[in-house]
Amino acid sequence: MTVAATDTVTRDALAVLQPGFTGTTAPDWVLRRLGEGLGSVALFARNVVTPEQVAALTARMRAESPDVVVAADEEGGDVTRLEARTGSSFPGNHALGAVDDPALTREVARELGRVLRSCGVTLDWAPSADVNSDPGNPVIGVRSFGADPDLVARHTAAYVEGLQSAGVAACVKHFPGHGDTAVDSHHALPRVDADLATLRARELVPFRAALAAGTRAVMSAHILLPALDATLPATLSPAALTGLLRAPEREGGLGYDGLIVTDGVEMRAISATYGIARGTVLALAAGADAICVGGGLADEETVLRLRDALVEAVRAGDLAEERLAEAAGRVRALGAWARDHGPDAAEGAASGPVAPGDVGLRAARRALRVTSERPYVPPTGPVYVAAFTPVANIAVGDETPWGLGAELERLLPGTATGTYREAEVTERGLTALVANVLGSASDRRIVIVVRDVHRHAWMADALHALLAVRPDAVVVEMGVPQAPPCGAPHIATHGAARVCGRAAAEVIAGNDAGR
Repeated sequence: MTVAATDTVTRDALAVLQPGFTGTTAPDWVLRRLGEGLGSVALFARNVVTPEQVAALTARMRAESPDVVVAADEEGGDVTRLEARTGSSFPGNHALGAVDDPALTREVARELGRVLRSCGVTLDWAPSADVNSDPGNPVIGVRSFGADPDLVARHTAAYVEGLQSAGVAACVKHFPGHGDTAVDSHHALPRVDADLATLRARELVPFRAALAAGTRAVMSAHILLPALDATLPATLSPAALTGLLRAPEREGGLGYDGLIVTDGVEMRAISATYGIARGTVLALAAGADAICVGGGLADEETVLRLRDALVEAVRAGDLAEERLAEAAGRVRALGAWARDHGPDAAEGAASGPVAPGDVGLRAARRALRVTSERPYVPPTGPVYVAAFTPVANIAVGDETPWGLGAELERLLPGTATGTYREAEVTERGLTALVANVLGSASDRRIVIVVRDVHRHAWMADALHALLAVRPDAVVVEMGVPQAPPCGAPHIATHGAARVCGRAAAEVIAGNDAGR
């Protein structure tokens, strides 16, 4: 049954949803629901063509609802929505953690916030405050500042401060910590068996720092922590949200009173077990304030289905009306904060979208770690890039280019790139792969590009097979560096953003005076 969109409960039910949509202009249904009380919208790469187009899109929605919260998953680095077609102008968290200069992290985040705000985005689902304690983690990796809780904490706080100084609300994620998982919650429900003492000493340290820095929002994780709740994942767990996150410090909680946003409710960790409608009701009852939906489901029918599920839950007594009103109030409060902290309030009217400055490239250059067992002699002509390409996780997306072939082509015209994937290597074998690379390279220097080679046996085998016959090959690791350095030289970029590729290309070409 579809309910009338007129009463307070129905408006509150719309207010707590953060849906996405398809298209590069605001659909009629989005504008209509904004007029009925929809509190937020979410932008994804599918909604982005140019900064000017995004600014026009958000301005049209804001004309319908001045305090609408416009959210985006813009971490910089590997996870970018505004620059999904080109690769990010900002290095990601792992690169910033490798530099370990909180002032630089704050500057990068402020510049990213300035770009977002000029396009009309007011809530960034970033930064990741996860401590990447499991190097085999398939979904966090370079999205984390690192494996040390204190390092992650100081950079999380700096990032929050920088982003919010530009008028964009930070949303630290994924509470209470997604770094010790071996499963991607896009596909299934991860389980973390750490005890509460470990959780407090490791996972919660960056979240405490984020709260102290004044983060406006926290995103919950779809992970099961039996030490906290043996049955429900954190997103649906009162023990995690109302208890651990909201409870006063004297009661063992973190004392947080801001907005709690769920991770995407259509992710299979929730949808395959509880369904999105029931999951939405359970999340609100547990203490969440806003439901992220639209990464996969991006239609009016889904919004109405979730709205009606919340209204019916209130009518049935399964969700307290006061709890729904409280959640809607927090969403509206964030919209008001964004209105009062944007360029219009602090710096005068924005003149339109702004281009990123050079701080991202400067940071990427500083993040490089170059190791060589012998003096490095740059190539005098074009090279051949052998890119070993793993399957990208859903958070990163397949549409975002990575690597450094384009940057090397700019510095060394005539450079060619070959892409090699697991299925091809498995089908054809290592001998054929080596022959293909050698045949394509001819007498050129070979540059081998890998990404988290420690997580992919096929990639490690291919790398060592090539180095056995071409030990002068340059190896560029664009994921989390774990294996002992190899190659002449070995370059660790700590991420695959476009600026990380450019910084590595400068070193390979011998044009690294800017480092």
